[in-house]
Amino acid sequence: MNLNIPDNVEINSNELTVIVATRLYEIGKLSLGQASEMIGCSKSSFIELLGKYNISLFNYPASDLESDVRNA
Repeated sequence: MNLNIPDNVEINSNELTVIVATRLYEIGKLSLGQASEMIGCSKSSFIELLGKYNISLFNYPASDLESDVRNA
């Protein structure tokens, strides 16, 4: 995959990988284990990264929550 990142954006490949992994986790495309494996860290370290990027560990769609409440 090739990305054309503007020259004025100072980011290295490791930072970019972390950003992609956290975003893919956030939108539900990767599990916690898959995302932590993608960047080569433990699950607990990945959880800490989620906090750094203000991403919730609990990735639960609001529509599912509403459905669960109705069914309860």
